[in-house]
Formats: sequence, structure tokens, C-alpha cells
Amino acid sequence: MDLDDLYAKSPGDPLTLLVKQDLDPMSVEELALRIQALEGEIARVKARIERSVNHRASADALFKR
Repeated sequence: MDLDDLYAKSPGDPLTLLVKQDLDPMSVEELALRIQALEGEIARVKARIERSVNHRASADALFKR
């Protein structure tokens, strides 16, 4: 899969802007904080996926799919 396929086609999309940001001017501390923030966002997205999957499983069980 091409990495461009993962990002929105809109040039103003926050994810697109984030991955295209130049990291060279950032200090080690700034980069570490960026990693920490991204790991927090990954955890938040994984939790949302889990809630969605569990909700779907509950609905399927209720309607005996």
C-alpha cells in the first residue's frame, strides 16, 4: 500500500499536515513530546475501535446475526 493512500486527499487535512511537517528544526525534547502525543492518540483510536467492535458484537448477539 502506498503511504499516500492513507492520507486524506485534502491538503488541509490535519493528518496530512502532520506527516508532512519538517522535523529537522525540532529539538530532541520536542520530538519526544511529539511521540508521546502520537502514542496517546493511537491509544485513543484503538479504544474507539474496540468500543465499536464490542458494540457491533452486542448488536449482532441481540439480533442473532
